[in-house]
Amino acid sequence: MALALGTWFGVAAPAQTTNPGENLDAKPVPGLSADATISRHQDGERDPHRGSVTNLPLPRYVSLKGSEGNARRGPSLSHRIDWVFRHAGMPLRVVAEFGHWRRVEDQDGAGGWVHYSLLSGVRTAIVTKDMLDLLARPEPRADVMARAEAGAIVRLHECNPDWCRVSGGGEKGWVPKTAIWGVDAGEIRD
Repeated sequence: MALALGTWFGVAAPAQTTNPGENLDAKPVPGLSADATISRHQDGERDPHRGSVTNLPLPRYVSLKGSEGNARRGPSLSHRIDWVFRHAGMPLRVVAEFGHWRRVEDQDGAGGWVHYSLLSGVRTAIVTKDMLDLLARPEPRADVMARAEAGAIVRLHECNPDWCRVSGGGEKGWVPKTAIWGVDAGEIRD
């Protein structure tokens, strides 16, 4: 029996034995592994901007459900832990999917594979500007309702092209998108 190693997102897959009924004379397609042709989308090409498991947009933002989440080197419990996220509600960007695993990144690009049960669809953001004014309206000269320190995790509400309404610590207000991480520049939220 022949052994074959495949890769998935740069992570070595377990060795598989060749099925005795397989046609060993079949010519491989350059750049494709044996299981790369298996797809949920039988009627055409898969959209590279959609997750292969959930069909949700990629990349997209989620948040850490609990106060701790392990980011692993690959999409299984047997892979080593590279990073531990330790802030409940921390915004993370999902960049890939594999089974019950999501490849996530934080605002610095650090991350790894996290089990989907550790993630929430609740949208949050991290304040990137120190002593950020939370304003009464989405305009630069509006009244200041509160201030947030850099690194504060806030709940994300509606967003227009340039501003988002956020809340945290019992306060609410509008902030420029450029002063937070956890929302895309062109993203609109109602």
